[in-house]
Amino acid sequence: MRSQVNRQITLAARPHGNPKESDFEIVERPVPVPGDGQVLVRNTLVSLDPFNRILMGNANSDQAPIELGDTMFGFTVAIVEQSNNPAFAVGDHVAGVTGTTGWQDYAVSDGSDLRVVDPDAAPLSANLGVLGVTGLTAWVGLTKILAPKPGGTLVVTAAAGAVGSAAAQIGKLRGYRVVGIAGGPEKTRHLLQDLGLDATADYKAPDFAEQLARAVPGGIDTVYENVGAALFPALLPHLNRSAQIAVGGVMSQITRTGAFEGPDNLPDLLRATVYKTLTVRGFNVTEFYDCYPEFLADLAPAVAEQKLHYSTHIIEGLETIPVAFPEMFTGRVAGKMIAKIN
Repeated sequence: MRSQVNRQITLAARPHGNPKESDFEIVERPVPVPGDGQVLVRNTLVSLDPFNRILMGNANSDQAPIELGDTMFGFTVAIVEQSNNPAFAVGDHVAGVTGTTGWQDYAVSDGSDLRVVDPDAAPLSANLGVLGVTGLTAWVGLTKILAPKPGGTLVVTAAAGAVGSAAAQIGKLRGYRVVGIAGGPEKTRHLLQDLGLDATADYKAPDFAEQLARAVPGGIDTVYENVGAALFPALLPHLNRSAQIAVGGVMSQITRTGAFEGPDNLPDLLRATVYKTLTVRGFNVTEFYDCYPEFLADLAPAVAEQKLHYSTHIIEGLETIPVAFPEMFTGRVAGKMIAKIN
């Protein structure tokens, strides 16, 4: 018999800088009842993403935050508990593709934000990572935003992260020479030995500039940027003429509350944009949700054939999310962070 209580993690306070446990509150409410055309789902896996920090407010972003007291947005994998929608059967495994199923035990949906997933095709956790919005973000950057030339050099920043590792491997699958930038020897080892990248550079190392120069002897043709101001200036001198840059994230700046402390590299970027005829384009993956079928048709076979590797950082229990989520901003978390609940 299912529980009659729906635990929800709500936003209790707007953080200043990095989030902390007290910014959240766990509340108990009745399990919602589905209406006509709706389904009741029980979440089993909950995705924790940097975007959640933006939605908490006081972030260095133009994205409107959620209201205090609202249930935290979040992508989930769930089981259909009750269905009044002919497209879904009780017992179906589904993935929430727009984040509205949220950080809670149960959710009601009209089905428009759900897709049925096959638990035998890939681990269910993959639907929150490489086959979820994480992978979609990487894929969009390399297929809809950029048009890299096979054989050219692609640099991926934060390449050991969930999005970065997917982008780097998609690049390899398409025949690019891929250089991954990450922090620390273990992460760079992972990129070379586990993911098979062509070269790496450790941005935490004192000889980072020299490592980067050795990694891109022919310059850089394409950049998938996840970090922001902290790393991009180092790449500028190595960009080839007509290089393309996709900005999928600015992780280093999400929690910044004041003016950027550091050199002003904007003049250098603008000069390089003109004289190297650069293309710099940002994107928001929410505008590409309609690409899900094409994305899955492209990447799901590679995942099934184990040509695309991924790692997860699993935490146990919905109640552990407020404690675990702030760890995402310390640099100590490797792989996609997922909470296993119920």
